[in-house]
Amino acid sequence: MGAEARKGGVPAMLRRLGAVQLDTISVLARSHELVAYARLGAIPRMQVERAYWNPRRPATFEYWSHAACVLPLEEWPYYAFRRRAFARRGRRWHQSHPEVCARVLARIRAEGPLTATELGGAKNGSAWWDWSDTKIAVEWLLDTGEVICVRRTGWRRVYDLPERVLPPALAATDLADAECVTRLAGLAAKALGVVTAADISDYQRVRHTGAELRGPGADGPVLTATAAAEAAGLVPVEIEADRRGPALRAWADGATLHDETRRTLGAVRHGRHRTTLLSPFDSLVWDRKRTLRVFGFEHSLEAYVPEAKRVHGYFTMPLLAGGRLVGRVDPARNGTTLIARKLTMDKPTAAEPMAQALVEAASWVGCDAVKLQQVEPSHLEPRLRSALSERGT
Repeated sequence: MGAEARKGGVPAMLRRLGAVQLDTISVLARSHELVAYARLGAIPRMQVERAYWNPRRPATFEYWSHAACVLPLEEWPYYAFRRRAFARRGRRWHQSHPEVCARVLARIRAEGPLTATELGGAKNGSAWWDWSDTKIAVEWLLDTGEVICVRRTGWRRVYDLPERVLPPALAATDLADAECVTRLAGLAAKALGVVTAADISDYQRVRHTGAELRGPGADGPVLTATAAAEAAGLVPVEIEADRRGPALRAWADGATLHDETRRTLGAVRHGRHRTTLLSPFDSLVWDRKRTLRVFGFEHSLEAYVPEAKRVHGYFTMPLLAGGRLVGRVDPARNGTTLIARKLTMDKPTAAEPMAQALVEAASWVGCDAVKLQQVEPSHLEPRLRSALSERGT
């Protein structure tokens, strides 16, 4: 990420990425905190929270992008395509009831911002998916844009009316589906540097709701990722062929391509690279195929895989060092000790950056020691322990 975005802190980082994924899992920290840490360093976690959910001056909203994400508030008009697609479909995971939706909306209008708990409760039972009719209704209203979430309290969404939260100009902006998808194609290119058609489709999952890819008219042609890239004014480039396949057609943002090429050359010359652990939900590694293509690194989230079938661990965090992914670790915390339950290094020289990343992450979350459990390959464990010892752990 460029120096300008780093100086601008979390808000600038979010604008650069376009979206930061949210998830309930918290190991070292929640994923949205880890994304900021990976790019900005050890900034206080409460500072990260305030930047995402500022109760005095909302700067973000939550919505469906690549997954459930926090998004810059100014991007609200560009997700109209998805809100319309949900409305056309008539349901998402659960079937909502119009009378419950009307009752929930009336309460928010009359009483102000409310959580699902304040509306009557989010669950029918203990299972997370067993939502109450009230929770189904308010989430459906969020899907279709009749309510908005711009802050959380105790990790609970606070629902409000868009007209009470959005600046008038944003609230009044009505964009055609094609304009929305074109914008998101440009954001994907800015975030990733160089994008294929598959990258454009995956970054904000524009392919997943189908109907929203139509042009200005209801019966207009489907706007493909290629058409969106061309409409966004992206520069055609080609990704060189490798042993895994032929050359790939791709695109890049013109200004970003110029700036990042210059920065990358400078970084290579002076050795400026971030060494850090990445959340498995980080947008840099969202797409497994792209991660393999760009980094030659196989990455997958195993949190929802039965424990006996996990290969690398519950919350495996890739190690970024020298602009490459060179290892991974499944961390845990026990008091003030960061435990590396399973740790893999792809080459001997990954030991020193792995030690650096572990110690820095431990310090950031308030741990003062690092404990190794399983290291692979095992013959690199002494080198890693020596590197940790040099850092005082």
